[in-house]
Amino acid sequence: MPDALVALVVDDEEGIRFFLEETLRRAGHVVETASSGEDALERLRETRFDLVLLDLILGGRVDGLRVLEAIRWRWPDTIVIILTAHGSLDSALSAIREGVDGYLLKPVEPEEVRQAVQEAVDRRKALVESETRGDERSLLERGRFCVDLRTHDVVLDGAHLELTPREFGLLIHLMQNAHRVVGAKELVHVVQGYECEHQHEARRIIKWYVHRLRRKVEPTPSIPRHILTVRGVGYRFVE
Repeated sequence: MPDALVALVVDDEEGIRFFLEETLRRAGHVVETASSGEDALERLRETRFDLVLLDLILGGRVDGLRVLEAIRWRWPDTIVIILTAHGSLDSALSAIREGVDGYLLKPVEPEEVRQAVQEAVDRRKALVESETRGDERSLLERGRFCVDLRTHDVVLDGAHLELTPREFGLLIHLMQNAHRVVGAKELVHVVQGYECEHQHEARRIIKWYVHRLRRKVEPTPSIPRHILTVRGVGYRFVE
């Protein structure tokens, strides 16, 4: 990904749009703006942006979550950082479950914006490098599971599984740490690159990913055999 990003700022408040646009421009990025969810969807229909700064609470018929869903469907490699107010943290958690690269709480300072963007870019670069690195130890095998770490091919009892990138990351981290219980905060960081301050927040976020992963890897998801909950601590992988 280039150092100079092509960015889209989506916010229905003119002052905030101007602030974010100027902050990103001064950091060397190319910036477009959208004043509504409808406007954002129109721009995203034909244009791939490297970065989208997205306000969750937008006026009109299209809210930020719908815009996020459209980005993840049309341009899955786009970095998305959401903006939200303290009063809409529940919406932020919903967005995090959909898959974002970072979030900012309003009001926000220019340095916080620049830092959030740089951290998201660095995480994406590290992910790409890890995927393209030619490692002879690319096969991870645990019991009925065989995973190619380079191609993200997951085989369970000879059948190929279709996992999202975040589901794949969660499964691999649990498999690689099968010798211990992995805490919810650590798993959120693995899946989202996000540092939770509170344990209950981490549990709320990660349980959604665990639920979706279990539906794909467990014979009976409600009675898991491989991804076990250790109450009050976290999760562990069992062959």
